[in-house]
Amino acid sequence: QVQLVESGGGLVQPGGSLRLSCAVSGFSLDRFAVGWYRQAPGKEREAISYINTYAGRTFYAPSVKGRFTISRDQNTVYLQMKNLKPEDTAVYYCAKLLNILGIVDWEVGDWGQGTQVTVSS
Repeated sequence: QVQLVESGGGLVQPGGSLRLSCAVSGFSLDRFAVGWYRQAPGKEREAISYINTYAGRTFYAPSVKGRFTISRDQNTVYLQMKNLKPEDTAVYYCAKLLNILGIVDWEVGDWGQGTQVTVSS
């Protein structure tokens, strides 16, 4: 059974850092990409990053490029977030990706439950 469990969210001041974790089970990170999305109140869900070990690729949306870094170990995908801004406030979700169809057009197989990130002074 596929599971994705996010952790690491919380309250941080502007300019601060957080590292999110996505612990996966039921599939191999060597075979499937994992993506990070976020959804702010009143806004649509935004695809922000993925890691695809099989293809040797990572991706960052312009809104996070240069501030966020995606990485992985055996069964966990991490999203290191630096220089956080109030506009980064959102619920962050990781997802098992079945296909990467376009720049931010990803076919999702399974979702995690989400973790809240709040950037505020």
